[in-house]
Amino acid sequence: MNVLLLGGGGREHALAWAIAKSPALTKLWCAPGNAGIAAVAECVDFDILDPETVVSVCRDMGIDLLVIGPEAPLEAGVSDAVRAAGIVVFGPSRAAAMLETSKTFTKQICDACGAPTAKYAAFDYAENAKAYIREQGAPIVIKADGLAAGKGVVVAQREEEALNAVDDIFDGPGGGAVVIEEMMTGEEASFFVLTDGKTVIPLAGAQDHKRAYDGDTGPNTGGMGAYSPAPAFTSELQAKATEDIVKPILAEMRKRGTPYSGVLYVGLMLTEYGPKLVEINARFGDPECQCILPRLRTDLLPVLSACANGDISGLALDWSEKSCLTVVMAAKGYPGSYEKNTVIGHLDRAENAEGVTVFHAGTSVKNTVVIATGGRVLGITALAADIGQARTQAYNAASMIEWDEGFYRSDIGWRAL
Repeated sequence: MNVLLLGGGGREHALAWAIAKSPALTKLWCAPGNAGIAAVAECVDFDILDPETVVSVCRDMGIDLLVIGPEAPLEAGVSDAVRAAGIVVFGPSRAAAMLETSKTFTKQICDACGAPTAKYAAFDYAENAKAYIREQGAPIVIKADGLAAGKGVVVAQREEEALNAVDDIFDGPGGGAVVIEEMMTGEEASFFVLTDGKTVIPLAGAQDHKRAYDGDTGPNTGGMGAYSPAPAFTSELQAKATEDIVKPILAEMRKRGTPYSGVLYVGLMLTEYGPKLVEINARFGDPECQCILPRLRTDLLPVLSACANGDISGLALDWSEKSCLTVVMAAKGYPGSYEKNTVIGHLDRAENAEGVTVFHAGTSVKNTVVIATGGRVLGITALAADIGQARTQAYNAASMIEWDEGFYRSDIGWRAL
């Protein structure tokens, strides 16, 4: 099977790493890829947000399966164009991906199907949003309605912070509208399911760390680390989330004529009243993907292919009982401004550590050395008997890497421990 994977982050490296192990694979390409992905796939460069270009590349390469990693190509309509060209694609349609690309849309779906979520209000004008904040007070949660690269959420403890967040969001990449929510309390969990639009197969649960610094302090990021399984997300909570949230939302999407196919990322708040929906993503999470896929014993490629072809009813997934933990190394200054093109040394030491896989995100190769080109740069991932051992192995490996311009949190996994 000839496979083309779109994306170049840590999530895509984890997907490429898993796909590359499949006996069903003939050749794997990735666009644009990164330094780590280049070790398991042929990296090619073209505009992955242009549907016509992606279709043309798929035809020229004889692609049997297109796997879309990030959300931006979904919003650009790439999956629709590829399907219309008769090429099999793993990833939802543009209309179905609105569950991620518009938080207002997702709230409306929850209202229609009764899925539990936070009380909210949506605004197209900043002044109206600010008036609502003054009326409600703080703490309160401010979200960009559209895509904001994982950084369009502000949990404001003070009213002034919330008002400033409105200005920042309207001026930012997810601007144009905001969703304002009550602040829910409890532990957060990430739940992933596979669906062909009808059948639902749970993948795994995980917990990530969104804040930049130790103690869950600092600004929200795309994720500074994650672990799976999450002890707080029990099998009972998983079953309840599936019945109360996942299935009703998918049924509502079918009812509207926009069935959802692919992987569904369900962000949950584990409240005293049960799981409530925080957000939905129309793809694997990053960094959760990096600590979920190493636990999957089943060959991933046939699973993705079955889902893309519309029938996962006969699938059974085999999961390792081991725990997996990922520590993200980011450039100093992230999620704000940071220096690029800095040299990363001694990656081989970490990569050769027991039970460790280093997933690349923002990297490239220049003059035979690996350089950092993004904000989140590496995901040091360890698979071990339990969370404690996985954490020890991951941090031991992280300490072997020489990168003065990088940083990482020292407390990933603290909730589980």
